[in-house]
Amino acid sequence: MKTLLKLFLLLLISTLTFSNISAQQQALYSQYMFNGIVLNPAYAGSNDAASLTLMSRKQWVGMEGSPMSHTFSAHTPLKNEQVGVGLTVMHDQIGVTSQTSVSGAYAYRIPIGKGKLAMGIQATLNNYSAQLSSLSMRNVDDPVFSNNDVQGSTPNFGTGVYYYNDKFFAGISVPQLLTPDHTGRQDISMAKPSRHYFLTAGYLFDLNPHLKLKPNVMVAAVEGAPINYDINLNLLIKDVLWVGASSHSFSAYDILMEVQLTDQLRLGYSYGMSSNDLSQFDSGSHEFMLNYVFTFYKNKVVTPRYL
Repeated sequence: MKTLLKLFLLLLISTLTFSNISAQQQALYSQYMFNGIVLNPAYAGSNDAASLTLMSRKQWVGMEGSPMSHTFSAHTPLKNEQVGVGLTVMHDQIGVTSQTSVSGAYAYRIPIGKGKLAMGIQATLNNYSAQLSSLSMRNVDDPVFSNNDVQGSTPNFGTGVYYYNDKFFAGISVPQLLTPDHTGRQDISMAKPSRHYFLTAGYLFDLNPHLKLKPNVMVAAVEGAPINYDINLNLLIKDVLWVGASSHSFSAYDILMEVQLTDQLRLGYSYGMSSNDLSQFDSGSHEFMLNYVFTFYKNKVVTPRYL
């Protein structure tokens, strides 16, 4: 227990110490609060049931080379309910560069009061590719592009801490601890990832028997750019329909909707709009999410839609 608390405090201090963020090195989704394993390996198994999720986001529609991200994630508790495991496959495309990663997560959970404290670790294999030969250049002798296409693969490791109960969650994570150069080329700085720190939290308020309100916050930091924060507010109607809105550092906004189609199947959609100078060049951002929950070890799902 003391070790877990020390790690939690260390990650918290590290998160608050960094004052920068790199927004597009790691794929981010506006519906992160419904699929926490994409940010924190300690989330694995927290639904108390096996969960499969597909997410797809097209950012800044109409702008050539704009970011596009696709993610498949799966996580489940084991028969030993203190252990959760997960798998995440992500593909992120920005212009002529793309990254594909496969991550395996392991979480160990300890009951504390009405909730659980989980410590998670993950191992990741990243593949980076830059199709520089497809670019149109004014200076064909530019040394940066003289070697044409770039590709490389590197391993990485991450960690996180996550506390949750039926109404509240909070987590701190560093999905990729290492910052290796994917290609070994000194002239391609974009191939070297930065270490991202994430702080997330949310709470579910019962307004009446038919309405629940869930505010969420995410703070992300990395060396190289200003701190980024996401403030989100969701309203759950009759345990079937989520409607909500998010603000991303007051420079972009999302409206969200999620429908509980059956007890096990959910469909989510969000539409994002920029409020800065980018708004004149794009037609917004679209994001879809599909989630299915199995019940191998439980007779029923324990409030998975709330987490």
